[in-house]
Amino acid sequence: MCSNYDPVTHPDRLRMYFGVEAPAGIRPQVWPTYLAPFIRRHPHADVGDDAVPAREALAGVFGTIPHWAGEMSFGRRTYNARSETVAEKPSFRDAWRHGQHCIVPVEAIYEPDWRSGKAVPTRIERADGKPMGIAGLWTSNRKATGSEVLSFTMLTINADEHSLFNQFHKPQDEKRMVVILDEDQYDEWLKALAGRSMSFMRQYPAEWLVANGEPGRGRG
Repeated sequence: MCSNYDPVTHPDRLRMYFGVEAPAGIRPQVWPTYLAPFIRRHPHADVGDDAVPAREALAGVFGTIPHWAGEMSFGRRTYNARSETVAEKPSFRDAWRHGQHCIVPVEAIYEPDWRSGKAVPTRIERADGKPMGIAGLWTSNRKATGSEVLSFTMLTINADEHSLFNQFHKPQDEKRMVVILDEDQYDEWLKALAGRSMSFMRQYPAEWLVANGEPGRGRG
Protein backbone atom coordinates (compact mmCIF):
# COMPACT_ATOMS: atom_id res chain seq x y z
CA MET A 1 0.00 0.00 0.00
CA CYS A 2 1.05 3.60 -0.35
CA SER A 3 0.07 6.57 1.82
CA ASN A 4 2.98 8.89 1.03
CA TYR A 5 4.68 9.74 -2.25
CA ASP A 6 6.38 12.44 -4.29
CA PRO A 7 4.29 13.36 -7.34
CA VAL A 8 5.67 14.44 -10.69
CA THR A 9 5.44 18.22 -10.46
CA HIS A 10 7.93 19.51 -13.03
CA PRO A 11 6.03 20.59 -16.18
CA ASP A 12 8.74 19.27 -18.50
CA ARG A 13 8.62 15.78 -16.98
CA LEU A 14 4.83 15.68 -17.14
CA ARG A 15 4.96 16.64 -20.83
CA MET A 16 7.82 14.30 -21.69
CA TYR A 17 6.62 11.15 -19.96
CA PHE A 18 2.85 11.59 -19.83
CA GLY A 19 1.99 14.10 -22.56
CA VAL A 20 0.04 16.44 -20.29
CA GLU A 21 0.24 19.95 -18.89
CA ALA A 22 0.81 20.42 -15.17
CA PRO A 23 -2.24 21.37 -13.07
CA ALA A 24 -1.98 24.10 -10.44
CA GLY A 25 -1.90 23.70 -6.66
CA ILE A 26 0.33 20.64 -6.39
CA ARG A 27 2.56 19.97 -3.38
CA PRO A 28 5.98 18.30 -3.67
CA GLN A 29 4.98 15.64 -1.11
CA VAL A 30 1.60 13.93 -0.91
CA TRP A 31 -0.34 12.34 1.95
CA PRO A 32 -4.03 11.31 2.06
CA THR A 33 -6.43 14.21 1.32
CA TYR A 34 -3.64 16.36 -0.21
CA LEU A 35 -4.16 17.69 -3.73
CA ALA A 36 -2.08 15.85 -6.31
CA PRO A 37 -2.06 15.36 -10.09
CA PHE A 38 -3.86 12.50 -11.76
CA ILE A 39 -4.25 11.81 -15.46
CA ARG A 40 -7.40 10.63 -17.18
CA ARG A 41 -8.57 10.27 -20.76
CA HIS A 42 -9.79 13.62 -22.08
CA PRO A 43 -13.62 13.55 -22.19
CA HIS A 44 -13.56 14.77 -25.83
CA ALA A 45 -10.64 12.64 -27.01
CA ASP A 46 -12.82 10.73 -29.48
CA VAL A 47 -14.36 13.70 -31.34
CA GLY A 48 -11.72 13.55 -34.08
CA ASP A 49 -10.27 17.00 -33.40
CA ASP A 50 -6.47 17.00 -33.43
CA ALA A 51 -6.52 20.02 -31.12
CA VAL A 52 -8.03 17.89 -28.34
CA PRO A 53 -5.38 15.93 -26.40
CA ALA A 54 -5.84 12.24 -25.64
CA ARG A 55 -5.07 12.79 -21.95
CA GLU A 56 -5.54 15.53 -19.39
CA ALA A 57 -3.94 16.11 -16.00
CA LEU A 58 -6.10 17.43 -13.18
CA ALA A 59 -5.61 18.18 -9.51
CA GLY A 60 -7.52 15.78 -7.27
CA VAL A 61 -7.68 14.72 -3.66
CA PHE A 62 -5.52 11.69 -2.85
CA GLY A 63 -8.15 9.38 -1.36
CA THR A 64 -11.43 8.63 -3.09
CA ILE A 65 -14.41 10.69 -1.98
CA PRO A 66 -17.38 8.85 -3.53
CA HIS A 67 -20.36 10.85 -4.74
CA TRP A 68 -22.39 10.02 -1.62
CA ALA A 69 -19.72 10.99 0.96
CA GLY A 70 -20.42 14.17 2.91
CA GLU A 71 -16.94 14.93 4.28
CA MET A 72 -13.56 15.53 2.72
CA SER A 73 -11.96 13.51 5.53
CA PHE A 74 -13.42 10.38 3.92
CA GLY A 75 -10.30 10.29 1.75
CA ARG A 76 -8.07 9.46 4.72
CA ARG A 77 -9.08 5.81 4.45
CA THR A 78 -9.61 5.39 0.69
CA TYR A 79 -6.23 6.28 -0.80
CA ASN A 80 -5.59 2.64 -1.80
CA ALA A 81 -8.05 0.20 -3.37
CA ARG A 82 -7.44 -3.53 -3.14
CA SER A 83 -7.87 -5.04 -6.60
CA GLU A 84 -9.35 -8.19 -5.06
CA THR A 85 -12.33 -6.33 -3.55
CA VAL A 86 -12.53 -3.06 -5.52
CA ALA A 87 -15.60 -4.21 -7.48
CA GLU A 88 -17.55 -4.78 -4.24
CA LYS A 89 -16.49 -1.97 -1.89
CA PRO A 90 -19.00 0.93 -1.86
CA SER A 91 -16.18 3.50 -1.91
CA PHE A 92 -14.77 2.21 -5.22
CA ARG A 93 -17.29 0.03 -7.02
CA ASP A 94 -18.97 2.76 -9.10
CA ALA A 95 -15.64 4.06 -10.44
CA TRP A 96 -14.52 0.48 -11.17
CA ARG A 97 -17.75 -0.49 -12.93
CA HIS A 98 -17.73 2.66 -15.05
CA GLY A 99 -14.09 2.24 -16.03
CA GLN A 100 -13.03 5.57 -14.51
CA HIS A 101 -9.36 4.74 -14.89
CA CYS A 102 -6.58 7.18 -14.19
CA ILE A 103 -2.81 7.29 -13.97
CA VAL A 104 -1.06 8.76 -10.94
CA PRO A 105 2.29 10.30 -12.01
CA VAL A 106 4.84 9.55 -9.30
CA GLU A 107 8.54 10.21 -8.86
CA ALA A 108 8.84 7.92 -5.82
CA ILE A 109 6.69 6.23 -3.23
CA TYR A 110 7.59 5.68 0.42
CA GLU A 111 7.03 2.51 2.41
CA PRO A 112 8.06 1.60 6.00
CA ASP A 113 10.86 -0.94 6.33
CA TRP A 114 10.42 -2.74 9.69
CA ARG A 115 13.33 -5.19 9.41
CA SER A 116 15.35 -3.24 12.00
CA GLY A 117 12.47 -3.40 14.48
CA LYS A 118 11.24 0.13 13.81
CA ALA A 119 9.75 1.79 10.75
CA VAL A 120 12.34 3.34 8.43
CA PRO A 121 10.82 5.39 5.57
CA THR A 122 12.14 3.95 2.33
CA ARG A 123 12.09 5.66 -1.05
CA ILE A 124 11.15 3.41 -3.98
CA GLU A 125 11.58 4.61 -7.55
CA ARG A 126 12.33 3.35 -11.03
CA ALA A 127 15.93 2.33 -11.58
CA ASP A 128 16.06 4.12 -14.95
CA GLY A 129 15.16 7.51 -13.47
CA LYS A 130 11.83 7.76 -15.23
CA PRO A 131 8.66 8.52 -13.24
CA MET A 132 6.16 5.82 -12.40
CA GLY A 133 2.64 5.74 -13.79
CA ILE A 134 0.47 4.08 -11.15
CA ALA A 135 -2.94 2.66 -12.07
CA GLY A 136 -5.81 4.31 -10.23
CA LEU A 137 -9.48 5.20 -10.25
CA TRP A 138 -10.97 8.69 -10.16
CA THR A 139 -14.34 10.00 -9.06
CA SER A 140 -16.32 13.21 -8.61
CA ASN A 141 -18.18 14.49 -5.53
CA ARG A 142 -20.41 17.55 -5.02
CA LYS A 143 -21.86 16.68 -1.63
CA ALA A 144 -18.82 17.30 0.57
CA THR A 145 -18.30 20.98 -0.29
CA GLY A 146 -21.19 22.01 -2.54
CA SER A 147 -18.92 22.24 -5.59
CA GLU A 148 -17.20 19.57 -7.62
CA VAL A 149 -14.30 17.80 -5.94
CA LEU A 150 -12.24 15.32 -7.95
CA SER A 151 -10.43 12.56 -6.12
CA PHE A 152 -8.51 9.39 -6.88
CA THR A 153 -7.12 6.20 -5.39
CA MET A 154 -4.20 3.91 -6.23
CA LEU A 155 -4.90 0.26 -7.03
CA THR A 156 -2.93 -2.38 -5.11
CA ILE A 157 -2.18 -6.09 -5.43
CA ASN A 158 -0.70 -8.76 -3.19
CA ALA A 159 3.11 -8.65 -2.93
CA ASP A 160 3.89 -11.56 -0.60
CA GLU A 161 6.12 -13.10 -3.29
CA HIS A 162 7.59 -9.85 -4.66
CA SER A 163 11.29 -9.72 -3.81
CA LEU A 164 11.26 -5.97 -3.08
CA PHE A 165 7.81 -5.08 -1.77
CA ASN A 166 7.67 -8.09 0.54
CA GLN A 167 10.28 -6.32 2.71
CA PHE A 168 7.93 -3.54 3.82
CA HIS A 169 5.34 -3.06 6.56
CA LYS A 170 5.18 -5.08 9.78
CA PRO A 171 6.20 -8.76 9.60
CA GLN A 172 2.70 -10.00 10.42
CA ASP A 173 1.00 -7.79 7.81
CA GLU A 174 0.05 -8.86 4.31
CA LYS A 175 2.48 -7.41 1.78
CA ARG A 176 0.92 -5.10 -0.80
CA MET A 177 2.19 -3.04 -3.73
CA VAL A 178 0.77 -0.45 -6.07
CA VAL A 179 0.13 -1.34 -9.72
CA ILE A 180 2.89 0.28 -11.78
CA LEU A 181 2.07 0.43 -15.47
CA ASP A 182 4.47 0.16 -18.40
CA GLU A 183 4.53 3.28 -20.59
CA ASP A 184 3.00 1.41 -23.52
CA GLN A 185 0.02 0.55 -21.32
CA TYR A 186 -0.94 4.13 -20.45
CA ASP A 187 -3.48 4.80 -23.19
CA GLU A 188 -4.68 1.21 -23.13
CA TRP A 189 -5.42 1.50 -19.40
CA LEU A 190 -7.18 4.85 -19.76
CA LYS A 191 -9.40 3.53 -22.57
CA ALA A 192 -10.04 0.05 -21.17
CA LEU A 193 -13.60 -0.97 -20.38
CA ALA A 194 -14.36 -2.28 -16.91
CA GLY A 195 -14.29 -5.89 -18.09
CA ARG A 196 -10.58 -5.60 -18.92
CA SER A 197 -9.46 -3.82 -15.77
CA MET A 198 -8.20 -6.91 -13.95
CA SER A 199 -5.82 -7.78 -16.79
CA PHE A 200 -3.66 -4.80 -15.80
CA MET A 201 -3.28 -5.92 -12.16
CA ARG A 202 0.27 -7.28 -12.42
CA GLN A 203 3.46 -6.97 -10.40
CA TYR A 204 6.15 -4.63 -11.68
CA PRO A 205 9.54 -6.40 -11.82
CA ALA A 206 11.66 -5.83 -8.71
CA GLU A 207 14.84 -5.47 -10.77
CA TRP A 208 13.38 -2.37 -12.45
CA LEU A 209 13.08 -0.59 -9.09
CA VAL A 210 15.52 0.75 -6.49
CA ALA A 211 14.90 1.35 -2.78
CA ASN A 212 16.86 3.53 -0.36
CA GLY A 213 16.14 4.27 3.28
CA GLU A 214 15.42 7.88 4.26
CA PRO A 215 15.23 7.87 8.08
CA GLY A 216 14.82 11.65 8.20
CA ARG A 217 11.75 11.71 6.00
CA GLY A 218 9.10 13.88 7.63
CA ARG A 219 5.56 14.89 6.85
CA GLY A 220 5.55 17.77 4.39
